[in-house]
Amino acid sequence: MVLLEPDPFLNELNKLFERNKGKGTVFVTMKRSSLKARKGKAKVAEADHRCLIRATDGKRKISTHLSAEQHVKFQASYALILRAHMDSLKKREKVRVKKDTK
Repeated sequence: MVLLEPDPFLNELNKLFERNKGKGTVFVTMKRSSLKARKGKAKVAEADHRCLIRATDGKRKISTHLSAEQHVKFQASYALILRAHMDSLKKREKVRVKKDTK
């Protein structure tokens, strides 16, 4: 798994979506992650709560960590990428229920 900075992660995520446009799936997971403070660093909070984001298409895996300060900028860019690649979704078929008439 490749750990990237947020901006290169978004570029690679865009490439994943492009490669899987015709057929394929891209899985994106987000979860809260807490990093423990290292002993060598002074005056660091006990736990720095961050967001871990992973993406995979089954062949290639990428991930990134986000701090609270980076979150708003990242979400705006992430939303643009998702909107750009939502056009290949299939529409649902409507199921019609026939009523019995007697």
